[in-house]
Parts: sequence; structure tokens; C-alpha cells
Amino acid sequence: MGGRRGSSLLCLIMNEDEKEVASDSLNEESNSEEAVTGEPTENVPPQLDVEEREDSAAEFEEDEFEEAEEEEFDLEAQVEEFRRQIKEDVDNCVHHYNLGEALAELGQLEEAQEAFERALSLDENREFSAIIHFGIGNLYYHQLMSGIQSTVVRSSVGLHSQHKAGDTISSVNDDDYAIPLREFEAAIQDIPSLQADEEIMEYISKSVPQQIATVYYKWASDLFDKARQIDNYGDEVKDIKQGLRYLKKTIGIDPNHTQANLMVKYGKKMLQEGFSIYDEYGFVAKEIQGAG
Repeated sequence: MGGRRGSSLLCLIMNEDEKEVASDSLNEESNSEEAVTGEPTENVPPQLDVEEREDSAAEFEEDEFEEAEEEEFDLEAQVEEFRRQIKEDVDNCVHHYNLGEALAELGQLEEAQEAFERALSLDENREFSAIIHFGIGNLYYHQLMSGIQSTVVRSSVGLHSQHKAGDTISSVNDDDYAIPLREFEAAIQDIPSLQADEEIMEYISKSVPQQIATVYYKWASDLFDKARQIDNYGDEVKDIKQGLRYLKKTIGIDPNHTQANLMVKYGKKMLQEGFSIYDEYGFVAKEIQGAG
């Protein structure tokens, strides 16, 4: 469907009162069944003979396949449902946010961004701004990851690499990283005022810092890759130093980030000892002197 990598559809629909009602309803059904049988229903699986088990397993696999197919259409149905909700309550920021998440999952990123921006403008009390900023940040991050930068870190930690035409980053646009970072940092600022259930609160509180760490790591690895292109542009050492600063930010958030720690080690070695870049035929195409 072209959905976002690692995204999660977080719909802000059911409030706590509604959840309690649903929970009470389930408990009443369970108690009613116990009253009829005189035995608790919990942890009492039905007894099946071998033939019935095989038939049941086959039916389960068939149902699971059909449910998987239905999920493809359910997301589109959700989009239509959210649009209907917006028509009924056009100033409700939650409906616009939910629409944005569903559209993003379908890969309709421009429409998703419009929905998120509309939700943000309607959220005057900033009750949902944290999760909306998170959604917008993920859209920009998806765009960042969809280009050639998505293939970096192949050999960024190596001192010697072989150049392949069209497979090396030759420029790094700071806005590509700064814009999603701005949205994620805005999300962190708005977490204290977020009005959502405990599960969403926990998800946002953990995921936003992790995304910030990931963007800084991505920025650093792209700068390392840029420094290893064949063309001489004069800022190779500057880019490695800047990359090390971004790696420090990643490790500040996630001290156990294995790749970032490894890149710091090799980055310092590159600055100290210098590094060579080889062309596609295995000859040295460029040498960067180290500090000695």
C-alpha cells in the first residue's frame, strides 16, 4: 500500500468512560455465562477430537487469510469514516488527526500532511499537539528515508571504500533533517499537556526521543558518506567533525546505540589518521590527510 515505515495508526477516539463501559459489558457477559454453567469460563478451552482440531485449524488459517485481505480495505473504510466524522464535527482536531494517520498509512502523504496541519491549527489548547507534531515529523522523516540517503551506513564506518557511481551522497541538505527534528522536539514540549490514554502517552514518550536520536544518527552517517565521495570539495574534515557532533546527540539520548558508538570510533580515527577513497576499479581516487 506504500505506507510509512514502522508507523503506527494511533487513533484518538475512545475516552476512558467509554472504555469502562466496554469493559463492564464484557464482564457482565462473562458473569452471565458463569451463572448458566455454574463454572468460571476463564481458561477453559473447548475439547475437540483430532478430526475437529484439524478442521478448526484449517478454518482458522482460512479466516486469518480473509481477515488479512479485509484489513487492506478496512484502512480505506476508516478514511471514509474519519471524513464523515469531520463533516459532522468539522472543528474537532481529533478527527483531522485520525484522518491524517490513516492517509499516511495508505501512503497519501500530501493529504496526510494537510490533515495534520489542520488538526494542529484546531488544537488551540494543545491537548493533542504532541501526537500531531509526532505525526508530521514522521511524514518528513519518511521523505528523508525515501531518497539515496536511505542506503547509507553501508560502509560509512570504514576507512577505505570503493566508489560506485550513483551510490554515494554528494550533498546534504540540512533542512531535510532539521525539519523533522523541529517537529519531534515540538512534540516533546507538548507531551505534558497531551490528553490521551496511558498506552498512547507511553508510546509517544518513548518514541519521540528515539526518533530524534535516529534523525541525528542519519544526519551524521550521511555527512560521513558525503565526505567519502570521489570529488574533492574541501569540507571533508568539516563534515566528519559535524557528523561526530550529531553522533554525540544520538548517544546522549541512546547511550547503547551500537552503530553510533562504532561510527564515533571510526570518525575519530579518520580525523587522526586520514582516509582514502577508491574508485570503481580499486585505485585511490582521493586521499584526506589526518591530523597526525
